[in-house]
Order: sequence, then C-alpha cells, then structure tokens
Amino acid sequence: MAKNLYPDCKQCRREGCKLFLKGERCLTKCSFDKRPVIPGVHATGRKKVSEYGIQLREKQKVRRAYCILEKQFRNYYEKATRSKESTGWALLKMLELRLDNVVYRLNLGSSRTEARQIVNHGHITVNGKKVNIPSYQVKVGDVIAVKESKQNLEMFASLKGLKVNTPKWLEFDTNTLTGKVLALPERDDIDLNIQEHLIVEYYSR
Repeated sequence: MAKNLYPDCKQCRREGCKLFLKGERCLTKCSFDKRPVIPGVHATGRKKVSEYGIQLREKQKVRRAYCILEKQFRNYYEKATRSKESTGWALLKMLELRLDNVVYRLNLGSSRTEARQIVNHGHITVNGKKVNIPSYQVKVGDVIAVKESKQNLEMFASLKGLKVNTPKWLEFDTNTLTGKVLALPERDDIDLNIQEHLIVEYYSR
C-alpha cells in the first residue's frame, strides 16, 4: 500500500499552516512555530506565487491534511463533479465521511494519521462489523465503535468517562466507546481554513 513518507512538520511548513498531523505535539513542540518558512535553502528568495501556484497549494494542503495520495484525491474530485451539489463541497463532504476522519473526529485518534493506523489495525467496527479500510464512507445512522476486545488498550481505556468535543453531526459515548453519525456534515463543520473553489479551478485548467 502506498504511503506518504514526507516528514509531517515539513508538510505544514510547505503549506504555510498547521495541518495537525502529529496531534497533541502540534499544540506544544511544533517546528512550524519555530520555523514558519518553506523548507529549502532558497525559501526566502522565492518570487511571487502565480495563480496556478495558489491553486496548487490549496489542493496540496487539503490532500495532506486528510492524508490522501494524489491519485486517490483525484478520484474523489471526479466523483464530486458527478454530484448534484457544488463540486467543491461534495469533495469536502466525501473527505469528512471517510472512516479514518470520523475516528479522528470522535477523538479516538489524536491525528488523522493515527486514526488511519487505528482503522488499518482492525480496532474499529461499523454497525458491529470490523472495518479496516480507512477510506470507507460512513452514512447517516452508522454506529462506529472500538472493537470490544481492544477497549482495554491504554489509548482507548484513557478515554472512558471523559467529556470530549465532537462535531454536531456526530455523537460519542465515552463509557462504551461508541459513536454514531447523526447527520451529514455541513460546511461550517470543517475545521480547516479551506477555499475549495481554488481546488476546482486547479482541476478545471
């Protein structure tokens, strides 16, 4: 399976914003706070970014934030163009409804990268059945839970009984480590500053 091996902190520096790829560490020991410049020896001497460059950076920012490789991201875009909704929002909604993102939103993983690993290792069930595909698209009414045999792992046991914040389209019971998709996400539920029209313009060139 293909994997992005580019260092997390350099990805944030390249996109000029925090992508929270390392979870809690991004709030404390973050290299972006120390060096908020583009990686590379010629970073400070770069010229003004073109319109194409701005569109490219927006696409790369979203792709990296959701931990998706280029080919898969392009496939999401092509599906979004066939939607009855606006292409940009249809794209973001599909990304939000990925199982690894939902696991992250339920606070079961400190980052989307960790949430992806949790799903890959078979720790998560959807409607009582184990699902180990991070790109699995959840639907309204789906019940996402930590597999019963895995609930004693430290990373999950430490969540029991805690009060956690989740988007309004999700609910999560920390006593049973069970969440539910209450509704489809809305535009204001996106936690990143994204200008999706730039992504549409990039692929429409």
